[in-house]
Amino acid sequence: MSRILILLASLAVFAAHGVVPNVVNNSVPNAAQVGQAKFTYYFWDVYTATLYAPDATWPAKRFALKLDYLRDFKGKKIAERSIKEMKSQGLDDGNKIQQWSAAMQRIFPDIEEGEHLIGVVDEDGVTRFYQDGQELGAVEDPDFATWFFNIWLGPETSEPELREKLLNGANE
Repeated sequence: MSRILILLASLAVFAAHGVVPNVVNNSVPNAAQVGQAKFTYYFWDVYTATLYAPDATWPAKRFALKLDYLRDFKGKKIAERSIKEMKSQGLDDGNKIQQWSAAMQRIFPDIEEGEHLIGVVDEDGVTRFYQDGQELGAVEDPDFATWFFNIWLGPETSEPELREKLLNGANE
């Protein structure tokens, strides 16, 4: 009987945290889900974001953020919105804005509902983007990793409730 209870408890934990994508497992040691949140704009569900870090511990030097899209988007629009969010948090370096915008427009594909993108930050602050296990491209500037992921994870995010759910109390 106790084995069945342990099995059921394990399945409940597994279901609650889901499967860690292979790209994340291969890039983040001991990757586990820190938190998850759905982003809704007015009454439209846009995506579900999931944050992974070693042993589900935040803050982390290496981590991954997965966005499961619930609507179709053009890659160019994702890049434009990312720059807008970074600017709203104080990014004002024109050279970086131009470089990062060009990189994201080159990297981000058009997305259809049900598809996902994963951004992974390595120990050197290099950000690599993946779709369906395939690397789309990388931005090697550690400043990019900070500004880009602060869209969701930084204290100046435009979506503090989403941040709170992603960090799951880990940054308090």
